Amino acid sequence: MTDQTPAGPDLWTTVDTLWEWLDRNQPIEGREGVLLRILKLTEEVGEVSEAVIGATGQNPRKGVTHTWDDVQAELCDVIITALVALRTLTPEAREIFGGHVERVRERSLASSSN
Repeated sequence: MTDQTPAGPDLWTTVDTLWEWLDRNQPIEGREGVLLRILKLTEEVGEVSEAVIGATGQNPRKGVTHTWDDVQAELCDVIITALVALRTLTPEAREIFGGHVERVRERSLASSSN
């Protein structure tokens, strides 16, 4: 893995664009719409599970039905869905996420130096 990202739209610009598109096209608005957007994460995580089970052939009736590339794509869907859900809750999603990542990094690295 490298620290470089491919040329293209900035992650947070894309998150904002997806959030705006979803807001314009949501069938249910208000509090229910927000809750449903957050619950979408459960669906996406389930698709990761399905892909892992399919990549490992754990269902003997179905055999191998997915690849590890499918698992990677489903994990990306979870991340995108989570970022859009966070953006739905606050316009400061970038700052909140960045601050949280920094706190997790500090906490994790501090515990590994003990």
